[in-house]
Amino acid sequence: MIFRSLSLALLSLAVTAPAAETYTLGMIAKSQGNQFFEAAHSGAKAAARELGARYGITIVIDWRTPNEEDAQKQAEYVEQLVLKGVDGIIISCSDARKLTDAIDKSVRQGIPVVTFSGDAPASQRLVSLGIDDFKCGERTFEELAALLHGTGVVAAIDGNPNAVNLQQRAAGFRAAAKRYPGIKLLDIFYHKETPLDAVAKIEQVMQANPDITGWGFLGGWPLFTDRALKWSPGTVKCVSVDALPPELNYVRSGHVQMLLSQDVYGYGYRSVERLIERLHLKKAPPAVIEDSVLTPVTADNVEAFAKNWETWLPR
Repeated sequence: MIFRSLSLALLSLAVTAPAAETYTLGMIAKSQGNQFFEAAHSGAKAAARELGARYGITIVIDWRTPNEEDAQKQAEYVEQLVLKGVDGIIISCSDARKLTDAIDKSVRQGIPVVTFSGDAPASQRLVSLGIDDFKCGERTFEELAALLHGTGVVAAIDGNPNAVNLQQRAAGFRAAAKRYPGIKLLDIFYHKETPLDAVAKIEQVMQANPDITGWGFLGGWPLFTDRALKWSPGTVKCVSVDALPPELNYVRSGHVQMLLSQDVYGYGYRSVERLIERLHLKKAPPAVIEDSVLTPVTADNVEAFAKNWETWLPR
């Protein structure tokens, strides 16, 4: 009788024990198939596992990303996630103008939003994770100027002109150029954010301006393809933002002298971390803008840096 009573009591506890609290976080990147955003997704999933175990909760990442850059589609995904009733949203904004209203509507519904590598600064987002893009543009030019010993003709390539982060990089690149009178900045050339478009733009500019001695890539788009740079290694100096696996090969070949890597995996991890701190721990972020440092990748450390991608890319 005593045994039967204990069994019933244990069964009652098992039935009435509360389930682990669950948080669903929507994640919207700029485009599918881009290793930059795949690494951020990996970081988010790792944070979901580790923070879930730490706090005894369940964290679900709902990944919704357009095949190609499409800010309108991103805005639709934000609305879908709000209707679904997610607890938080993580987004890399392709065009802040088209996403600010959607973000603000989410916040008004009590759903906090974190942006990464593409902010909507006029929105009510909780925190923006990334780099100081103006300083990134400045540093890209400064590293290129050092390679050119202060003289030459340079050009730069940039992507979506409506992306706030890329606008800032271009502004920083131009500002730094004014401090080097011995270097002529030909122009900053824009393209659709696809590797083939970037390569075509570089070839077009080089044919029209064969005196170019240096290139600044404010994003690594052209380096996502094979044999994108037609010049002999070292004859044209090149500094590029980002250090994704295909870009590392151009450092190995000598076509690119320096890559400036963002903490792409960390963007995803910290986005989840900030939302869980807000939702579960009721803590505000330490700052509204959280900038991470750029890591230079050269021939001296390219192989050591490449090992990071064994963790950063999903298997």
